[in-house]
Amino acid sequence: MGYDGPPSSEQHLRRIAWIEQVDGAIVPLASDYADAIVVPPHRHSRSQLLYAVTGIITVITETGRWMVPPDHALWVPAGMEHSVRPHGRVSMRSIYVSPDAVTLPAICRVVAVTELMHGLIVEAVKLPRRVPPGSRAALIMALVAEELPLLPERPLGLPLPAEPRLAALCQSFLSNPSPHATIDHWAERLAMSRRTFTRVFRRETGLGLAAWRQQACLFAALPRLAAGEAVTTVALDLGYDSVAAFTTMFKRALGRPPSRYLRDG
Repeated sequence: MGYDGPPSSEQHLRRIAWIEQVDGAIVPLASDYADAIVVPPHRHSRSQLLYAVTGIITVITETGRWMVPPDHALWVPAGMEHSVRPHGRVSMRSIYVSPDAVTLPAICRVVAVTELMHGLIVEAVKLPRRVPPGSRAALIMALVAEELPLLPERPLGLPLPAEPRLAALCQSFLSNPSPHATIDHWAERLAMSRRTFTRVFRRETGLGLAAWRQQACLFAALPRLAAGEAVTTVALDLGYDSVAAFTTMFKRALGRPPSRYLRDG
């Protein structure tokens, strides 16, 4: 259903128009992207589940960044402007959902894709555009809608603050992330007390600095690891004192050490 291939600007606009006009509560679409292809900011009236079958993508909105590695997907609510940046060659499958078809929070969130949902998505993109009621295709679409709210959420979001000075500090950190950033140092740079900084940072991002810092380091590490760089090189470049310290952080966040995580993905 739909069409494949990395979109040019014109193709991208046609794709958005097609998504807006096509019938059906659930609309699957397959897309393949080469490295350095960036999908520009856009929005649509349907919610979208972006599923990276292979490769890693970063999705950027006004409120944050979300990393989507293999076996994961990102839920983007209807009407939210977002851009997509693939890392390496990416095979992506999207499920576009009418707002009244599924009840989910109107926020972006990364979810793990279960084996059942993987199979459903792979089958859904093969189906014809017109789905007769009661057919196998209709049952697949109905099951996709049933499974969407059940996908487990994963901590792969990186909210960005709106407060200008804090936003500038966070953007600077993203250019050179380090596990050693401290509340005291950041509070000093913003001429705030430790208590005020802690309160403002959590109000702006929903996270404490330590959790946000960990997410930023993961965002920097995952594309490099997926590209084949050695765990040791990535860990030391990010400023970790040892590979063991980096591996502990990675396993705590994603449930598996880097080598196993990438091998399984």
